[in-house]
Amino acid sequence: MTKEQNIQPEELDFTATSDDIYLESDSVSSAVALQTVQVQIEKIAERQRQITAKIQIPQPVEQVWKVLTNYEALADFIPNLTKSCRLEHPTGGIRLEQIGSQRLLRLNFCARVILDLEEFFPQKISFQMVEGDFKDFSGSWCLEPYCQNDLIGTYLYYTVKVWPKRTMPVTIVERRLSKDIELNLLAICKRIEELSK
Repeated sequence: MTKEQNIQPEELDFTATSDDIYLESDSVSSAVALQTVQVQIEKIAERQRQITAKIQIPQPVEQVWKVLTNYEALADFIPNLTKSCRLEHPTGGIRLEQIGSQRLLRLNFCARVILDLEEFFPQKISFQMVEGDFKDFSGSWCLEPYCQNDLIGTYLYYTVKVWPKRTMPVTIVERRLSKDIELNLLAICKRIEELSK
């Protein structure tokens, strides 16, 4: 493996090559509206990408963890995620089926994955595809606490390695995934804020 493949979220310099997205909407609070998602894309191989995103959430790690691990509820608030449900795992672990749906190039596009997850409370949730519409889809959520001006919060990192099948144009998948990840992190931030009131 190359160093590029083993890169850790805390090692990334988001300021140098990131795209920022701001959520501007009357339907969300001012705290969420000011949140920024930073994204970095690494080319691992010709058709493989690693996408890492970061958001600062002004809530404790435990609150963030509670939302991330409520797996059955994820489709209720994450855009383009139409299904998220737990399946029976052969060895008693955590197994999820997730289906994402959206329009790409005037076509409805659905992608289904079955993921095995490992929880390392309160720092990390890792996932690995065991079945699905990609050759590989794996990654992690990393939670890092911070304290600024007596405010306790969490840096949330999402990293995914994706290897689309030949029928999927990799540049379109890369672009779409990057945008979706940004929106998903903002949706998570909004959900955490709603539940903390």
